[in-house]
Amino acid sequence: MSGTTWEVVIGLETHVQLSTASKIFSGSSTRFGAPANMQANAVDLALPGTLPVMNRGAVERAIKLGLALGSHIAPRSIFARKNYFYPDLPKNYQISQYEIPVVQGGSLTFFVGDQEKTINLTRAHLEEDAGKSLHDDFTGPHGEKSSGIDLNRAGTPLLEIVSEPELRSAEEAVAYAKALHALVVWLGICDGNMQEGSFRIDANVSVRPVGQKEFGTRTETKNVNSFRFLERAIQYEVRRQIELIEDGGKVVQETRLYDPDRDETRSMRSKEDAHDYRYFPDPDLPPLVIAPDWVERVRADMPELPGAKRTRFESDYGLPAYDAAQLTVSRDTADFFEATAKALPAGQAKLAANWIMGELAAALNREEKDIAQSPVSSAQLGKLLARIADGTISNKIARDVFAAIWQGEQGGDADAVIEARGLKQISDTGAIGKMIDDVLAANPAIVAEYRAGKEKAFNSLVGQVMKAAKGKANPQQVNELLKQKLG
Repeated sequence: MSGTTWEVVIGLETHVQLSTASKIFSGSSTRFGAPANMQANAVDLALPGTLPVMNRGAVERAIKLGLALGSHIAPRSIFARKNYFYPDLPKNYQISQYEIPVVQGGSLTFFVGDQEKTINLTRAHLEEDAGKSLHDDFTGPHGEKSSGIDLNRAGTPLLEIVSEPELRSAEEAVAYAKALHALVVWLGICDGNMQEGSFRIDANVSVRPVGQKEFGTRTETKNVNSFRFLERAIQYEVRRQIELIEDGGKVVQETRLYDPDRDETRSMRSKEDAHDYRYFPDPDLPPLVIAPDWVERVRADMPELPGAKRTRFESDYGLPAYDAAQLTVSRDTADFFEATAKALPAGQAKLAANWIMGELAAALNREEKDIAQSPVSSAQLGKLLARIADGTISNKIARDVFAAIWQGEQGGDADAVIEARGLKQISDTGAIGKMIDDVLAANPAIVAEYRAGKEKAFNSLVGQVMKAAKGKANPQQVNELLKQKLG
């Protein structure tokens, strides 16, 4: 099949750990980092005589997500037992939802570069997490090489969010995953900590010739916990499948793992189908009934959603769609922008947007901080930008003032830094005019080039004036006066 043009088909299953203090069916703590097996009680272990009780907070977090995605919230959903044996699954079954999940349908809109894309969702269902097998550097009671089991995670509440197979590249898959991650953190239903396993992704990948309607055989790469690894795992799996088919082989439906050290996926086990798990309704849990008034109470407690905030930023602040999208990637970023914009004169919101997406974002990236950790507050940035707006300093000088505020100079006060460093912009037309006269007198050749029609010569003269003013002359006034004097 050499020469075939291939289409990539990707669907993601995302396991979101819900931000409840206790587990989904028991009162055990969900706190991360406790000593092994200190947070698994009799219910988590399914000891005889114990009964699971649904965590109301987990249900409300599922409703929040459903409302944010425009999904159908099932008025009645069912919990099922998913039966399989694995050492870290103490019950030999996992309580999940199968035929009737709590959240059905919906869609997520996001940007891939500057292109907007919408992906439909199949479902989101509640389930409990399994425990964790420990293999690295683990020894038994007599020092022998062993594997251990930590059941602290067993029973931790998860919301599994399943997309339709509508993603067509690793880039799209990462953009979707980032948007979903931002949304669950925005809603406060998940802390989003990927290192601690709060947000894990399974990538279902297949390929097919362009134009073919039938899906190819898919593989599932499990438990990817970083966006970079997700991109690389999908890219590798796409290459592997295409090369395998073009060499005359067949893709096998299986579960795979991504090895970041080797930058490859490898086979883990054959992929099970639904009937292999022998799903049946859990006899210990009644149907989950969600009345309309419960949904409305949750809706009333919802924050302004990213899409609505994006639209408002465009209408209220006159921002371009791209800027509004970038500033609503997280709730902290959106709040920081709005607080900064409100500290500025009317009509200066674009200035705030440019600085937050530019200078501030670059400084945060250099020090691997997020905006909530910024040494420069929205109030401090707003005050600095106000000095650009009123002509006290130029945009170029403002970068030096920003760097000083970042380091805490003069208590982080823009006015104090400007005063201490003598950075006030020269706006006196007489002083600027004198500098221009001196520059014109000293550069007759460049003046002659300009008058001969070479526009670049004008920029050279502007540069000479700004150099004479040590960067402190008002650039707009320099341009206007220079044009007047050159006639």
